[in-house]
Amino acid sequence: MLFKNVCIESIAHYLPEEVVTSEKIESWLAPVYERLKLPFGRLEMMTGIRERKFWKPGTVPSEVSAQAGKLALEKSGISKDSINCLVHSSVCRDFMEPATASVVHEKLELSDNSMVFDLSNACLGFLDAMVVVGNMIESGIIKSALVVAGENGRPLVESTIDMLLHDENLTRETIKASFPSLTIGCGAAAAVLVHSSISKAKHQLLGGSFMASSKFSHLCQGGSTAPVAKNITMLMKTEAETLLQAGCQLARRTWEETKNTLKFTESNVKRFFCHQVGKAHRKLMFETLGIDLEKDFSTFEFLGNMGAVSLPVTLSMGVENNLVRSGDLIALLGIGSGINCMMLGIKW
Repeated sequence: MLFKNVCIESIAHYLPEEVVTSEKIESWLAPVYERLKLPFGRLEMMTGIRERKFWKPGTVPSEVSAQAGKLALEKSGISKDSINCLVHSSVCRDFMEPATASVVHEKLELSDNSMVFDLSNACLGFLDAMVVVGNMIESGIIKSALVVAGENGRPLVESTIDMLLHDENLTRETIKASFPSLTIGCGAAAAVLVHSSISKAKHQLLGGSFMASSKFSHLCQGGSTAPVAKNITMLMKTEAETLLQAGCQLARRTWEETKNTLKFTESNVKRFFCHQVGKAHRKLMFETLGIDLEKDFSTFEFLGNMGAVSLPVTLSMGVENNLVRSGDLIALLGIGSGINCMMLGIKW
């Protein structure tokens, strides 16, 4: 997959103010920890996540997606009237119907001459949306697009805590499937993509590669209504260790394809931005791909896993911190449950 005429005109992020530490979460789970004789500090020790941020109760995805979209539009200098396509790409949505993108479109007062839709693919949704609109730009269907995403992990974390506190059959073994849900945070991101002929920034989206290993789709599933105990449902179940190994192996294959497609090497790429999971995932991913960990920029320590916005928020923060310069080659290493992998290259 190669692009010749697609540019990322801007990228922006929008974050909550409320900070929730892993220590605080464990204090809420104190009765469970004490009953199962679990060591306090386990959550941060295992994941490297010391805190995450939460939106205020009642926040809906469209609200924060629109805020991120507004920031991206302001940074880009592109008129909102010239946006031809709006994609909402997070796991979280306001409702099943209509598309949450339609609410964001109204909030941003974008042109009626727009294609407006949702695209969701676990933690890979934002990158998938970039590829979809990139192809539309490359083919001449549109000139500019806005990709947004707003993740609200607060309900999942709070519901998981409530479930664990009330599950009388919980054991040291069965609690493991719920720990990844306690790492989730909140955030929003947006990017403006345009045809190179109208780009001023000239941050070129080069293309990349994608792969799927759907035989592992059972390793991380959310939204199940199947009871796991008396009147208790598993909101999200994750076989973290197996998912880690299978995900990194798929990432290795995808990285080889990406290098061949883009003529990238571990040495000529200046900076890597990855989906943020935790310290074990980060370490094994870079070891498996043979990449220098010094080229990474991580945010999971203070933001946790923010679903589809983890990677674009990290990229946006990296840009704000002047970690990339004009002409640098950047690699975006995306992965999501399913398992799906998408890796994209940018010439900044």
